[in-house]
This record gives sequence, C-alpha cells and structure tokens, in this order.
Amino acid sequence: MEQRKLKAVIIDGGPRKAHNTAQALQKAMEGARDAGAEVSYIRLFDLNLKGCYSCFACKVKNAKTHGICAIRDELRPILQQAVEADVVIIGSPVYFSYPTGATRSFIERFAFPNYSYVVNEAGRRATPLEHPKKTALLFTMNISEELLEKWKYTTLLGRNDVALKAGFGHCETLYICNTYQFDDYSRYDFNLYTEEEKRQYRDEHFPQDLERAYALGRRLVEEAAAEE
Repeated sequence: MEQRKLKAVIIDGGPRKAHNTAQALQKAMEGARDAGAEVSYIRLFDLNLKGCYSCFACKVKNAKTHGICAIRDELRPILQQAVEADVVIIGSPVYFSYPTGATRSFIERFAFPNYSYVVNEAGRRATPLEHPKKTALLFTMNISEELLEKWKYTTLLGRNDVALKAGFGHCETLYICNTYQFDDYSRYDFNLYTEEEKRQYRDEHFPQDLERAYALGRRLVEEAAAEE
C-alpha cells in the first residue's frame, strides 16, 4: 500500500513578509517539502483574528468541536488545517520577551481545544486527536545568545513549548538570536551597537540559522513518517 503524503503547516506570526522570521520559516518549509510533505504556509497578519474567548465550547461534555476552536472567524479554517496536519511549525519575532499577539492568539486557539481536563487510567491527559503530532516553535530576536538565558527568555518563551506539548505530545524550540533589525540603519535612532556589528554577526550566523531551520522542517516530517 502506498504511504499517504504527510501534511505540514507553517504558521508565520511575524508582520514582515520577507524578514528574519519569514526567511527562517521558508527554509523550514523547504525542509518539510524536501522530506516529502505537502506544505501550507500561512501568515497570521493577513487574517482578522482574536485570541481565545474563554467560551469553553471545546470542553463541553460530548463536544463536537473535535479539537478545533468553535469560534467561526478567518482563523478557524487555518486551525482545521493545523489540527489535521502531521507537522506544525509556528514562527514569531520576539517583542518585549514574548511572541507577537497574533502568534499568541493562534497558540491559545490551537492548543486549548486539544488540552484536556480529563486524565485516563494511566494518569495521562486524554486528547481528541487520534495520534500526537510534531510541533515546533521558531523565535527570532534582537538579543544575543548570552542575554537569552540572563533575561530568562528560555523560561518565558518555553511556556509556549509546554502548552503545545500538553496538547499534542511533542514540541521543540529553535531560537535565532541577534538578528539584523533594519534594512537601513541610517534612518533610525540607536547607539546600543553599530550597524557594522549587526551586519557582521548576521553574515556569520544567519546562514547557519537558516540551515538549522531547514533541518528542523525536514527532520520533523521524517520523524512523523517513521511513526506512521
């Protein structure tokens, strides 16, 4: 019997269409496609969406939401795709220690309907999904790798990892640090660092970050295929 074609959904939670987050996610998309997946790429900033309404429709006894948020808006068909996918990779720039509001809204409405308040006999939470899926988070940020730990970013951003693991059984996070912020630094008021420093770091490290993003997308699809 021919093996079914796996599906991967790439969620871009950044506002800029061709900057750091988008470039990294496009590489992850390439990796997933090269591993044989059918890939969808969605930009959240193209949608009119809100976060969880706390309606608890997904928690009603015998709920027929089947792991999909009940709110009917532009995000709902995207959530349907994500729930049906084998691999979901969510990317966002980091603003003031957190993902964008659009990204957080997506995570709330993606994860909560699949987060169960019911524990089975083995002490594990039940889930409306037939089998776990591979999820990943990709965060781009201006701060350095040294500050990543000092400012507790892995703890703060790691809570998103915990939410996805609770709902889907698997999540991992890729951090991309010290990104190149502006297309033209001469237009902006700053003196924390020089444009030359930022450019040099980007030229040395960002190609490696893109390779890591590609490897992430490819590996997750290969792992999902191996578990079929």
